[in-house]
Amino acid sequence: MNVGTIDNKIVELLQKEATLSYSEIAERLGITETEVAEMIRRLSGARTKILIVDDEPDTLLPLKRALEMEGYNIIEAQDGLDALEKVRTEIPDLVLLDLMLPLLNGFEVCQRLKQAEATSYIPIIMLTAKGETSDKVEGIEIGADDYVTKPFDLAELKARIKAVLRRTAP
Repeated sequence: MNVGTIDNKIVELLQKEATLSYSEIAERLGITETEVAEMIRRLSGARTKILIVDDEPDTLLPLKRALEMEGYNIIEAQDGLDALEKVRTEIPDLVLLDLMLPLLNGFEVCQRLKQAEATSYIPIIMLTAKGETSDKVEGIEIGADDYVTKPFDLAELKARIKAVLRRTAP
């Protein structure tokens, strides 16, 4: 199979099953996991870059796959400190930020990003199980651009991502 054919097959597989892992894709296509990762990375190219910060693989993996299929380049972090480092090195266009994280919670991460001149412009959508009004108000007050509670509707989240990106586009 040539590269274009493999790219198309990867896209087809992920459209059918957004939660497939790189190893499952590799097995189905008879290529290595490294090749799958590289092809997905190459397909990402100049796509909008979203950092997903969540320590729960059950949330992270399906969300990552679904957003990759929407054409987004996805970066992931599993704790607050890693999130701050990834924002600094990767410069995402948007951050999807869980509140309950190890090392630094989502409120602290959001506050640090919004207070720093170099990162204050990056939109943040808080994505969390904490649905109390006081939590939502705190998130918005410290600079979050939107607040979505888990479990979330994927179509609604995608619409909110597009809306935030439209509002913050140069």
